[in-house]
Amino acid sequence: MVDQSRVDGILGFLRYAERLKYLTRSAWTSTGRQESIAEHSWRLSLMCLVLRGDFPGVELDRVLRMCIVHDLGEAVHGDIPAPAQERMDGKASQERADIVEAMASLPAAERDEILALWEEYEAAATPEARLAKALDKLETILQHNQGMNPAGFDYAFNLHYGRQYTTDPPVIAAMRAALDGETKKREGA
Repeated sequence: MVDQSRVDGILGFLRYAERLKYLTRSAWTSTGRQESIAEHSWRLSLMCLVLRGDFPGVELDRVLRMCIVHDLGEAVHGDIPAPAQERMDGKASQERADIVEAMASLPAAERDEILALWEEYEAAATPEARLAKALDKLETILQHNQGMNPAGFDYAFNLHYGRQYTTDPPVIAAMRAALDGETKKREGA
């Protein structure tokens, strides 16, 4: 027999998460439209999938799950651009409160699993979390380089953004170097 209250809670959560499809980030698409939070998480997850063979010894399933849930809290208050985050106090505690709010209707087991993944990602203390962070930073820079950004876009910020996560392993460092080269070209254009 199916537990209907569990089903209702999951559906309620998924309805809430739909907000990620229309809430936008500070990145712009190549057509000049602001990118949604869900679009960022989708391509981040795709990056994890296509690079899975480059990370032996890392639980890629766990990395992928972190990629899917890392911005879930943004369903509550939206995305905060990275330059603004650097000037904020308490960002992590606010994001934690937001993700808890977004998951309010979920049954406890699913809620606990997602919160544990988010906390692992936020702490960046495991190889899986550091890889998820690295891919997140690279995807953001890739979109900034690919996007039709407004005049005055701060490309220079990307040259140091997330550097602590993107120096290793070799494929991550190579992607970072390629993206930094693109960023410098866009910055000088």
